[in-house]
Amino acid sequence: MQKRRVGVIGAGWVSAYHLPAWQKRSAQAEIVAIADPSEAAAQARAGAFDIPAIYADAATMLARENLDIVDICAPREAHAELIRLAARAGVAIICQKPLATDFAAAKALLADVIGTTLMVHENWRFRAWYRRLREWLDAGVVGDIRQVSLEFLSSGMIAGPDGQRPALVRQPFFRNQERLLVMEVLIHHLDTLRFLLGEMDVVAARLERSNADIVAEDVAAITLRRRSDGVLVQVAGNLAVHGAPPAPRDHLRIFGARGTIELDSNQLTAFGEQNHTEQFDADAVYQGSYDAAIAHFLDCLDAKKPFETAPADNMETLRLVEAIYALAQFDPTQEPR
Repeated sequence: MQKRRVGVIGAGWVSAYHLPAWQKRSAQAEIVAIADPSEAAAQARAGAFDIPAIYADAATMLARENLDIVDICAPREAHAELIRLAARAGVAIICQKPLATDFAAAKALLADVIGTTLMVHENWRFRAWYRRLREWLDAGVVGDIRQVSLEFLSSGMIAGPDGQRPALVRQPFFRNQERLLVMEVLIHHLDTLRFLLGEMDVVAARLERSNADIVAEDVAAITLRRRSDGVLVQVAGNLAVHGAPPAPRDHLRIFGARGTIELDSNQLTAFGEQNHTEQFDADAVYQGSYDAAIAHFLDCLDAKKPFETAPADNMETLRLVEAIYALAQFDPTQEPR
């Protein structure tokens, strides 16, 4: 089979993880171009990954290059416009989450691109420890699930002695996001919980802002209910926790009739009738989730199979996100707490 020609849209932070993933699948695809309004950013990525052509905008790249695939790594505010542009060009599309800035915009987008080959790059569920956890659940390690608790805690929004907040140093765009913790970060966890547990509904939600350097929420308390049996799922996200590390980590516990599964950072443990412990290399898992998502995209294209994170699936995650914002009624004009 002839290798597919790939054009990447966006040379920012996340592209540094997409590009190695494409290179690992060089037998199936080759990156022939990258587009970004910043010539310096595009040049840097092109030089580091041997990409032959750079463009200042996606439209020019699509017009001049004979592409089979575009990988959209641009900020979420541009996703809908870029998907429509690529759909008109008739190429297959993989786009970083989310499809659009809110549920209504995503629904309108999908109505406009019916028939387009499109996958949402939602890589969190492809992390190796979550794939193993799903295997343990399918094997009945916990039996009937009774409770689920997920914590995502960080001190990244607490200013250090230099006055800098580590989370904003690492990702400066957090400052101006009008939807922050839930739409930008916990959306991954909601999607992963759906992958592990099935469909859920939002029961309650509260959002807060810890500091005046951001305009949206960085604290969240969410209660979900699983549709199949009413099991409650508690999600706590907080980027301003004293005593937590600056780099957040997942802490997931699934309590069942036969056992408990706990993911604490990079260690997965089962307690009860079956006892297992598995340690993972956190850095390898992080890049590996990007590798696995792009490999899944290419393998599905080759086999003409549906994508695990197809738009219809991702809309269910966006439905949860929208319900959280609606229930929480977060007011960005309120003073930080």
